[in-house]
Amino acid sequence: MSKKHGIFLMTLLLVVGLDQISKIYVSSVMYLHASHPVIDGFFNITYVRNPGAAFGFLANAAPMFRSLFLIIVSAAAIAMILWFLAKNKSAGMLLTFALSLILGGAVGNLLDRIRFGSVVDFLDFYIASWHWPAFNVADSAISVGAVLLIAEMLRREKPRSLRQ
Repeated sequence: MSKKHGIFLMTLLLVVGLDQISKIYVSSVMYLHASHPVIDGFFNITYVRNPGAAFGFLANAAPMFRSLFLIIVSAAAIAMILWFLAKNKSAGMLLTFALSLILGGAVGNLLDRIRFGSVVDFLDFYIASWHWPAFNVADSAISVGAVLLIAEMLRREKPRSLRQ
């Protein structure tokens, strides 16, 4: 196994493991909608279930449609990432790492959707009455992976004046 594949696999397993362990812990020690302040006025651990996607997208859709749609989209995203990595053996370390973060997050949230029909969220950042939507380790990994993916794409993109 190459170093790149090892990092990919370790990152994937770490993200899925931390995500699932944190969700199991929060859902086993807290009641739904309970909140515990960590940093007053800024950060709470708040146990919520998100039946929709990011920022509550599709949260009000019919439950059967929503669940089926989000499971299919998640599975398709996972398949596309695996296909891309299999076809692009020359993908660099940063690209591989970014995709492993996104894949780990997608797998973590997909496991929740299959088991519960919703995703366990608990990281609740806020200032005064303004709250960022609650999220979890998987969401964080997806976000960091997306930023790294964009950075890698921008790094590879050469200005027109340098192209021949």
